[in-house]
Formats: sequence, C-alpha cells, structure tokens
Amino acid sequence: MSEPTVLFVTSNRIGDCVISSGVIREIGRQLPGARITVACGRPPAPFFRSAPGVVETIILDKKKMAGHWIDLWKQVAGRRWDLVIDIRGSALAYLIPARRRVIYNRSWETGLRKVEMVSKLMGSDTPLDPEIWLDDQARAEAAAVIDPQLADGAGPGPIIALAPIAHQPGKSWPAERWGQLVERLKAEPRFDGWRFMPVGGPGDRPPATPALEAAGPRGIDFVGKGDILASAAAIARADLFVGNDSGLMHVSAALGGPTLGLFGPTEWWLYGPWGQKTRTAASNEVRGQFAPIEDLTVDHVFDAVIELHDSYIGASSPAKP
Repeated sequence: MSEPTVLFVTSNRIGDCVISSGVIREIGRQLPGARITVACGRPPAPFFRSAPGVVETIILDKKKMAGHWIDLWKQVAGRRWDLVIDIRGSALAYLIPARRRVIYNRSWETGLRKVEMVSKLMGSDTPLDPEIWLDDQARAEAAAVIDPQLADGAGPGPIIALAPIAHQPGKSWPAERWGQLVERLKAEPRFDGWRFMPVGGPGDRPPATPALEAAGPRGIDFVGKGDILASAAAIARADLFVGNDSGLMHVSAALGGPTLGLFGPTEWWLYGPWGQKTRTAASNEVRGQFAPIEDLTVDHVFDAVIELHDSYIGASSPAKP
C-alpha cells in the first residue's frame, strides 16, 4: 500500500504559516506516513524545510490575473491526492482530484483565536500548537552571525531579541521608540550586561537602525542575515523577545521563549502570540477597540518588558548558550 499524499496550501505570510504549522503534525496523526507537499509564499518556504513528512515545497510567487494559482494547478492537478488542505480558501482545492478536502472559509471566523480556528478546521478537539522545526543548517547560520558579535564589544551576555518591523501598514511601532526603549533597558539594572539583537529581513534595516545605534557595543545585528529558519534559530538563542505583530513574533512564541507582542489597530485577542510565556502590549487594551500603534508609549512597553522579565527570567536565571 502506497504512502498517503497530502497537499497543504498555506499562506504567503510567515506569521500565518507559523500559526497554522500545527496542521503538519495533525496530518501525520490522521494519515501516518503521509508525504506532504506544501504550497506557500517565497518568504516562509524555508520554514518547512525540516518539517516532519514534508517532501516538497512549491513556492507561490503572486502574479497578475491569479497566474500563481494557474501555475500551482499545473503542478498538482495531474496527481491523485489523498487529502488537500487549503487554509487560503481558494478554488484550486475543488479543481484537483482528491479523496478528501479541508477548505477554509469565512464561516470559521467566529471569534476564536486563529490557532484554535485552524485546529477546529482540522477536526482537532485540542489546539494544534504552532511549532518551529530548526535544523543544523539554521543553527549554524545563526551561530556564524551571532558568535563573532558576542566575542566583540561588550562580550557574551543574555540576549533580548527585537523585531522592529511588520509588513502591513499600521503595525510597526515608530522606529525611534525602539531606540528609546533600548536606552531605557540599558539603564535598568535587570538588564545589566544584556545584549540587544534586532532581527528581520533585508528590508528591515531602516526601522532597526535606531535600536542598533542605541545598543552600541551591546548590539547584535541580525537584520537581513538569513532566511526565516536562520532568523528563528537566532531568536532561539535569545532569552526574551519583543516585537511588532509580525511573523517573527509568532516564531518566538512557537519556540516557547518569553515573548511580548506590540499591537496597534489589529486584533490582539485573535492574533496575539500563542503560548504560556507570552504577553501583549496594545495601544488600546479594550477588546474590540482600536487605536493607532503610535499611541503605544515607551513607558507602556518598558513596563511590559519588565513584567515579562520578572515573570520568566528573574535575577538569577542564566543566559542561553
């Protein structure tokens, strides 16, 4: 009997891919030995490199007139699939041969957290926790960037990772406030000897600059230094994480580290970081109400970082190697 074949059509955004990553394990539970093909955007594609059961990743580069869906159809329509899962709710899932289909639609949006909604879509009675599948390549790439910087300047110390960018309008806390936050934390005795590590893609350099400048010799630059899996390995080296509502925020939460997400006019109650060691700081803390992220003050974020530190780090906890 041949191994089951599964097509998993997921997002072109890193954050959504992390949120729905529990689907991979659930596929293996429902169809042991399944060979999984993932279709996703280019930025999150490396994320699935070491995922269990994944044998192929098809990159969807968006094209005019839905050309990317036509390209995908050409690659998968000639195969027989035991299961097609489409969390993007596209028509594609209905146009290819499959024994079973699981297709997202708006009716699933009933106020549940996004992780819970995806879990319900898969028929799971318990939440399918997001997961990051680090491999030796990602760890080596992260170490090649971080270790030389730890050896320079201020030397080794605990690391706080910072993600100063989000790729949707209105989600990015002003860049200069990241610099102000670093200055405040440098002066706080709890963070004596800590290193400050901005993380992001190549286009995140300008927003990360104030944080790096404020950090000075205590800074570690991991902006544009690797793909999403290398960035995840870098975040795994950190003791705390503070970031905008972004894919990297969800990566940190999935890794299980203390994570603070900053929110403006988006639903923190739906998209907040998932996990026990997570917190949010929002420009409006009232569920169902919004305010510009510019209303989120440095004082508010600083206090939230201190609370996160005191809850999960404390004065005597050793730094990660």
